[in-house]
Amino acid sequence: MSWLYLLAASAFEIGFAISLKYTDGFTRFLPCVVTLLSAAMSLIFLSQALKTLPLGTAYAVWTGIGSAGAAVLGIYLFHEPRDLARILSIVLILCGILGLKLTSRF
Repeated sequence: MSWLYLLAASAFEIGFAISLKYTDGFTRFLPCVVTLLSAAMSLIFLSQALKTLPLGTAYAVWTGIGSAGAAVLGIYLFHEPRDLARILSIVLILCGILGLKLTSRF
C-alpha cells in the first residue's frame, strides 16, 4: 500500500510542478488553488508512504518521478527542448527509480 501512496504523492508532485507554471507568478487564482492543493496532497500521500518506506528511498522516488514527469510534460505542454541528452537524462532518472524499487524490501 505504501508504494501506491508514493505513486499518488508523485502524481500530485507532477501536478504541483505543472500547475505552478500556469500560476504566472501566483497572479492567476485557479492555477494557484490547484498548485496549493496539489502540493498539500503530495505531502499528505508522501507522509503516508513514509510510515513504512525508508526515507531515502521514498524521497528519491518521489522527487524522481516528479522530476521526470514534469520534464516530459514540459516537453509536451510547453515545447521545451527534446534533444537526445535530455531524453537520456530522463531515462536515467527512471532507471534509478526502478533500481530503488527493485532493491527495496518493502
